[in-house]
Amino acid sequence: MTTTTTTTSITDSDEDRALKAKHAAMWASGSYRTVVDDVVGGLGGLLVDALDIHPGERVLDVAAGTGSSALPATRRGADVTATDLTPELLDVGRAAAAAEGLELHWQTADAEALPFADGTFDVVLSAIGVMFAPHHQQAADELVRVCAPGGRIGVLSWTPEGFIGQVFAVMKPYAPPPPPGASPAPLWGRADHVHSLLGDRVTHLVAHQQTLRVDRFSDGVEFREFMKTNYGPTLAVYRFLADDPARVAALDADLADLGDRFLQDGVMDWEYLLVTARRV
Repeated sequence: MTTTTTTTSITDSDEDRALKAKHAAMWASGSYRTVVDDVVGGLGGLLVDALDIHPGERVLDVAAGTGSSALPATRRGADVTATDLTPELLDVGRAAAAAEGLELHWQTADAEALPFADGTFDVVLSAIGVMFAPHHQQAADELVRVCAPGGRIGVLSWTPEGFIGQVFAVMKPYAPPPPPGASPAPLWGRADHVHSLLGDRVTHLVAHQQTLRVDRFSDGVEFREFMKTNYGPTLAVYRFLADDPARVAALDADLADLGDRFLQDGVMDWEYLLVTARRV
């Protein structure tokens, strides 16, 4: 198996470097692999299918995590590079690829400063990944820049109104204030926002709201405990509250209540937006 791992210079600013290091550590905490394996792993393949990736195409998976899009793209015969800010997540994907005998490239990189030349890839995609880059326009500019003219761009993101968007809304009052200039991740789940980010540099932009059926949780408490154990952003909020038991208890109650409200006969529908477009 051929692998390439390179740590890139993230940004020129000390503040941004510190922010990105904090983000990388957050996603390395808990067990995002469990979140992928138990709940969200199928979303990457849906994005690959929507883009109809062909053998031999040069594909970049941005904020790839454990490779939920990179692996199915490789199975289609594409020449795939998977990048993420968090090397621990790439290690999980690399091991999965090796176990399956898949050959692709793994590279630690910042979605806001991709280490590739203009127009390198035929397809640039990200499934519930690039949405978490703090500076949306900078990240979108990079998606467009590294995509070849006539190439395809695809992004799948949680919507603000959907379940995970509402999880972030519930956690927001308990979390530390966002850094200056950062935008809320679920904005990527609004078609008008994505259209404004990509602008007239793309054509044939198509956006569909869809839902992921989740039958993993019996009640809101089980959902909350799963997130507290495995999901980096939730763990980060609870760490921030660690010295305030009353607020910990309040967040516990709010997350459990949210889970119960979205559960219907043991099933949740987690809404996401899938956007595809063609580079001018």
